[in-house]
Amino acid sequence: MCGIFGYVTSDEENLGPILIEAAKRLTYRGYDSVGAATLNNGKVDLRKDVGKVEDVSAKYNFAEMRGSRGITQLRWATFGEPSQINAQPHIDSDGDLVGAHNGNVVNNVELRQQFIDEGMTVRSQNDGETCVHGVERYLNRGYEFIDAIRLAYGDLQGDYAFVIGRANDDKLYAFKKGSGMVVGIGDGFTCVSSDLPSILPLTRKIVRPQDGEIVTLWSDRVEVRSVKDGRVIERKPEFVTESMDAVQKGGYPHFMLKEIHEQPQVARELLHLLDGSPEVENLVEKMKKARHLYFVACGTSYHAALIGSVYFAQIAGRPAIPVLAPQFIAQYAPAVGYEDVGVFVSQSGETKDVLNALEAAEKRGMASYGLANVIGSTLTKATSFCLPLCCGYEISVPATKTFTNQVITFLYLAYRMAGRDTRELEKIPELMEATMDATSSQVESIAKDINQWNDMYCLGYGATFPIALEGALKLKEITYAHCEGMLSTEFKHGPLSAVSKGFPIIFVAGPNDVPLIISGVNEVKVRGARTIVIAEDDPRLRANADDVIALPKSDANISPLLGVLPLQMLSYHMSVMRGFDPDFPRNLSKTLTVD
Repeated sequence: MCGIFGYVTSDEENLGPILIEAAKRLTYRGYDSVGAATLNNGKVDLRKDVGKVEDVSAKYNFAEMRGSRGITQLRWATFGEPSQINAQPHIDSDGDLVGAHNGNVVNNVELRQQFIDEGMTVRSQNDGETCVHGVERYLNRGYEFIDAIRLAYGDLQGDYAFVIGRANDDKLYAFKKGSGMVVGIGDGFTCVSSDLPSILPLTRKIVRPQDGEIVTLWSDRVEVRSVKDGRVIERKPEFVTESMDAVQKGGYPHFMLKEIHEQPQVARELLHLLDGSPEVENLVEKMKKARHLYFVACGTSYHAALIGSVYFAQIAGRPAIPVLAPQFIAQYAPAVGYEDVGVFVSQSGETKDVLNALEAAEKRGMASYGLANVIGSTLTKATSFCLPLCCGYEISVPATKTFTNQVITFLYLAYRMAGRDTRELEKIPELMEATMDATSSQVESIAKDINQWNDMYCLGYGATFPIALEGALKLKEITYAHCEGMLSTEFKHGPLSAVSKGFPIIFVAGPNDVPLIISGVNEVKVRGARTIVIAEDDPRLRANADDVIALPKSDANISPLLGVLPLQMLSYHMSVMRGFDPDFPRNLSKTLTVD
């Protein structure tokens, strides 16, 4: 996830301080590099590098930058490692255009090669530069700027927002497809950004462009046009009253709740990226030929690896061994070799236990690949290649959107291993939205009912067993209650003795596991337990359980993924009800870099 900001005024001004402050207000989104460009009198002044806003702006003296238009960008790497050349903004072949984007252009590799073949000067691997050349291509063919943007929009696949300007012009242009963008109108200036925080200190008069719309920004007005036919769209400005803190959290009281609700969008972006990634086929072929296949991770990432192993067996007929990273060293590393493949999973890409396991595997010659959210992290550099999770910055310590995107990646890879049509997975984001809409109020009510309990169980079977483990972990992390995740069929082998009147037991059931879950429900219900089932609606479950949190109809592969959403919400509500901050639970860190 990146942050962009553009500013237009009528006369040459000292824009550096404005761009620096706007960039600082977007740092909460997470980034690895920063850049700024000003345009004036036919010239583009571009300065950028890897590092923090304060350091890069001081090193390159952003404060002295002048112009009538300016662009700044904070980059979170997806295409191209963090480097000065990959940092944004980018210029076109002649240095006449400059632009920056937020999001992912998933056909970046193919378009870059086309631009090279057409004789353009392509300097980086970054898809932000691809957006610039996308417009340049049609300007070179004689099209007017708006029409060049309309045609480039059709070429650029994925979810993104983009701002671009030309040296000999008095305007900036911006357009969006799937990623956030907001326009501000002030006294003698206009501005555009990927998010409200960079705009609010300047003006609270805003316009919200929609997907498939182009905004032209002059110093005193803005114009919105349709990408489809170029017609002008009338859009009245609105006035924003929220505080800066509320806006950074998207209007939510906590980052965790915001990130729970971001899951459908980041899932959508991930699926687009996986469809366009040439590395996916390479990894699938390596896994097909592997003697043994290992998924190595810790904590939440291990739960994703565990469900990934279920997917690989059930969908692709291929066994995969999920293993906690420290145990991999003792149990498997001495026996692995060149014929084996390992997928090492880490949200941060810096998890020490995972890196230790990776080192042990590589000493034995095992082919090693990564799955991480932070491109440029140690894991992404140490593996043969690493698939990005495309979640942007996850501020809340409890992982939510990184977990669901890890699960989706494993599901996608299992489909590719089996030769199944991955278009079947395109319904996942919509199903996630439907799940949250349908279950939120019921989950909050149940949270009130069981909040007094400091011990509970979360049970699952098959593909829902890892979901039960993840739900239990979330409850432990942020409510400080003890919730144990277990295989439902194991509960009778000892833990059944803990059940007393009202004792909460949560079951997560797949569509094919209803008879088995009914047996487990009654096993604890007759001993006084409060039984809560998360599953697709089924009259048999309603006849047996105290509560059924009904998921939308999907299929046996997607339903477990949907089941984690009510568990995330349950954990969140119970944490808040207990007076805890779910974003920053005690004793925990987002990135564990110790043994």
